[in-house]
Amino acid sequence: MTSEAIRLSEEDAQLVVDFEGFLRKVYYEKLMAASNNGEPLIVDFKDLDEFKSNLSDLLLEEPKKFFDIVDRAMSQVEIPKKIPVRIFNLPSPVAIRDLRAKHVNKFLCVEGIVRKASEIRPEVMECTWECPECGAEILQERRGNFISFPAFCDCGNRKGFKEKNKKMIDTRWIVIEEPFELTEGERPSQVTILLKEDLVSPEGRRKTDPGNRLKITGVLTDIPKVAMAGKGGNVKLDFYLDSNHVDPTEVGWERLKITKEEEEEIKKEAADPGIYKKLVDSLAPSLYGLEEIKESVVLQLFGGVQRFTKDGSKVRGNIHILLVGDPSSGKSQLLKLVPQIVPRGKYVSGKGTTTAGLTATVSKDEQFMGGWVLEAGAMVLAHKGLLAVDEFEKMEQGDQVAMHEALEQGSVSIAKASIIATLPAETSVLAGGNPKFSRFDPYLPIAKQITIPDTLLTRFDLKFILKDIPDEGYDKKVTEHLLRSRDDDYEEARPKMNTTFIRKYISYTKEHCKPLLTKEAGKLLRKFYVDQRKRAEGGGPIPITLRQFEALIRLSEASAKIQLSDIVRKEDADRAIKLMTFSLRQLGMDPDTGKIDIDRSDGSTPASERSHIRIVLDIVGEMSEKKKEIPIAELTEKAKKQGVANVEEIIEKLRREGLLFEPNPGYVQKV
Repeated sequence: MTSEAIRLSEEDAQLVVDFEGFLRKVYYEKLMAASNNGEPLIVDFKDLDEFKSNLSDLLLEEPKKFFDIVDRAMSQVEIPKKIPVRIFNLPSPVAIRDLRAKHVNKFLCVEGIVRKASEIRPEVMECTWECPECGAEILQERRGNFISFPAFCDCGNRKGFKEKNKKMIDTRWIVIEEPFELTEGERPSQVTILLKEDLVSPEGRRKTDPGNRLKITGVLTDIPKVAMAGKGGNVKLDFYLDSNHVDPTEVGWERLKITKEEEEEIKKEAADPGIYKKLVDSLAPSLYGLEEIKESVVLQLFGGVQRFTKDGSKVRGNIHILLVGDPSSGKSQLLKLVPQIVPRGKYVSGKGTTTAGLTATVSKDEQFMGGWVLEAGAMVLAHKGLLAVDEFEKMEQGDQVAMHEALEQGSVSIAKASIIATLPAETSVLAGGNPKFSRFDPYLPIAKQITIPDTLLTRFDLKFILKDIPDEGYDKKVTEHLLRSRDDDYEEARPKMNTTFIRKYISYTKEHCKPLLTKEAGKLLRKFYVDQRKRAEGGGPIPITLRQFEALIRLSEASAKIQLSDIVRKEDADRAIKLMTFSLRQLGMDPDTGKIDIDRSDGSTPASERSHIRIVLDIVGEMSEKKKEIPIAELTEKAKKQGVANVEEIIEKLRREGLLFEPNPGYVQKV
């Protein structure tokens, strides 16, 4: 043996002694507790670096050698059960898009959101072969997705090797992609991660399901891509991260750390009666006006309280808002800003969004995952957050329909290929769209102006119209505000509260405040609901339904949470009623009668149109008694005499619905 080899082994021996000293002096209590419970020993990188910097340097540069030394040091410490060592809190994570050849075989940390994940399955890590000639054992380690057959033995034999033993572990493959805030306008980069041993326990599996944001440490390992037949080894390599430690960095609001000083500040702000105005002024202050809409979005951020009834059914606490408006009314700006306030907030735009990207899909990945794997979409990735959907009306109708379950039940169910699963998607949705004909027409019901299914429209708690109406006084104020907002010293364009504080404020209320509806507030909401419904007695338009009543309760709860109140007070109910009335008047007002008709805002047939349809059907009934085929011209003339203006439109509607058909051109017949 050369002096160089002796020196290196002495160096290694010293490293073993150093790590053993680290375990005994710094981590002995944690080591014994972890060993007794059969859990891994979690080591903070900073502790290791402070104890011996040569150990931390070795970990980063030669992780394989470091973990060999760890195994030797652990064997020299008397512990009840051998356990793995996990290391976290590396000084600076490497961005996924920055991973290069220099990082291969190095210990590093990456952060990202789980995009897809495989099932947990056993995989062979190493295989022992026996030589039939001399009986020697040959150990072959896994390389990528395969283990090589031994080429030869030291004795010269090249065939007849028998498999003697193999080491298997439970594994799971996941793909993480860069967090959204790092990829503005770019395609997020992805990296594949191998999880094994305790990282795939039931708790580990829950942490690494699609949608979770993780910080993962491990060794970046290269593997050759599959070579072409007869072409030899492939020079192109792929890599994956052989994980060592997984730390969830964002599992909703509860992960935000709030200091004592911040808690006192939150309580102080909540006690201020002007807090609602402050919050409204902090939301997109560069947009002039839109006070009611901004107030509604503030209530959406705080949210109602999710409740479970005695029969086990769930009443959602998430508030959904739809903005329909003329071009240049500020929708997109609002939709871009709001997701930045909340953890797991996401923004998508209609035309580039599909069912798979919005909810969940199943894809095939033979290289790492082996078969079909579940891939989470934006609704799942934004679980317990907020999803802003711009250009909502430009989405394909099938893609819009996929949102039904998520909006009401807070989950996404998928049954494709061999995977049947239900993923959590308790997401508040803020959607924006333009009318079909670019500008909003107050004389047409919403169903004729925006291509969203009626059943989906009813799931939005509040719906608002943003109209661009020429008004000299208002136009002067808007342009003045826009010009002055470019000046650094213009206070009106500066948020009253910073985003970080608002985020922590919302987090604190979600954790500590679950207001109960008082009898006084309940009576107020009930009176508003019953009084509105009374107007429909005797065949008038229905102004409000139970869905709006539930929305009133949610809005009242959100208002109470802002002031950290344990009960929903009268003023909270008043605020909810004010916003609901504003919403109903914008979309539900029938310009012919001046009454609120909920069917106009929910996309159903308005009461005024229903009465016209009834008149046309009565005329058809009368004329059918005399002759089967009814001339359309004669029918139109009679209907117009009774005050029906849009007869052709109603006939077309009845044809589509199967109540009339056209036996010959120019004639209709009752089915």
